[in-house]
Amino acid sequence: MAGSKQRILVVDDEENIRRMLEMLLRKEGYEVALASDGEAALQLVREGEYDTVLCDVRMPKLSGIELLERIQSEEHHTTVIVMSAYGSVDSAIEAMKRGAYDYLSKPFKKDEVLLALKKAEERERLARENRALREATQKTFRFDRIVSRSASMRKIFDTIHKVANYPTTILITGESGTGKELIAHAIHYNSNRKKQPFVAVNCGAIPENLLESELFGHVKGAFTHAVRTKKGLFEEADGGTLFLDEIGELPVNLQVKLLRVLQEGEIRRVGDTHTIRVEVRIIAASVKPLSTLVEEGRFREDLYYRLNVMSLHIPPLRERPEDIGLLVEHFLEKYRESLHSSVRGISPAALRMLTNYPWPGNVRELENTIERAMVLTEGAMIKVEALPEAVQTMATGVGAFLGGDDLSIKRGTRALERMLIGKALQRTKGNRTKAAELLEISHRALLYKIKDYGLGGVS
Repeated sequence: MAGSKQRILVVDDEENIRRMLEMLLRKEGYEVALASDGEAALQLVREGEYDTVLCDVRMPKLSGIELLERIQSEEHHTTVIVMSAYGSVDSAIEAMKRGAYDYLSKPFKKDEVLLALKKAEERERLARENRALREATQKTFRFDRIVSRSASMRKIFDTIHKVANYPTTILITGESGTGKELIAHAIHYNSNRKKQPFVAVNCGAIPENLLESELFGHVKGAFTHAVRTKKGLFEEADGGTLFLDEIGELPVNLQVKLLRVLQEGEIRRVGDTHTIRVEVRIIAASVKPLSTLVEEGRFREDLYYRLNVMSLHIPPLRERPEDIGLLVEHFLEKYRESLHSSVRGISPAALRMLTNYPWPGNVRELENTIERAMVLTEGAMIKVEALPEAVQTMATGVGAFLGGDDLSIKRGTRALERMLIGKALQRTKGNRTKAAELLEISHRALLYKIKDYGLGGVS
């Protein structure tokens, strides 16, 4: 039994066909509308939403194929099934080539109609889910959804706005966790390629002997276990964007082949003698400066210049502390629902601690820290004790010192000593004799420093 919300539009110039289908479909629980020609059907589609249009191929005023093309050109999310009498099957097949989902040959049986509609329902359900996912993804990666108020990040966004629609190759650099892949996504989903594939691969995560096949594909029999022909990621990304993360880890022999793709727009599958044209926008990313790898002889200079047409450097989080409060609010909102958490905010002391911490893992580490703190917090406010030990220790010691403008070696040494003593006491659960052994100082010296640094409360 079909759901009562499924709406079907039956289009046929023969009244007996319209009435027969109307009776059948209403009995099965569908909502049914009728039209006697293509023009009337198009007007109904414009006025309301229909899950499926069931239309004859040959009709006056507007044929079934013409109706199909108009529905598609106006981007109505409707599945079209065509009906054809004996002698017009070719027209039905032509309609399917142009985007019709299925066709029924007249005279048809009741079960054939219902099966076709059931399949169309499933297809439309999947299409809705894909549209929702695509819209959510595009919303996520809009620039106004990337959380930052710092001038350095806003400058990057301005640059990306200018280049997003061009096929220009972009090289993104920055420390681990700064959001290089997020920026690559944003470039793609704010460009005219947003409806085409975005394909990402970490060049350092795939074994060298498999990476060539992964990127360029292979033909059946090209090597052991190549039991079928396989497309590579370049073909998967054709028309869209290929994100090559950790490009500095790409083996030298594949650097040559990547350079050829960038120069000629062609790839060759492993074991194949023919080339395949691809149109792919390349965005590469690296933690290590490629210029340094070039100097070390580990990266081709000519490939570096082809990749570095437009360079974007993502600053580490410690250089933009003004973003931390904003990011904390963002992650609180993000995890509140998924964790079913009652946490609504963070205490001023805890926020100051987060701001003073140097964030070696950058935004990714901050996100993990907030998620962890929300799990550990029972009330509505994240407090200092819910933060990781490393954050608490570093933020009150050397991390806070390095995050400031003070260049005094004397005060920096004191901050480092205080941090190390605090960590040693925490690791030994307050056992000062064991802590002194870890620190490689005398027990007496430790007692003096504990008093000097005010660490008597550490347990």
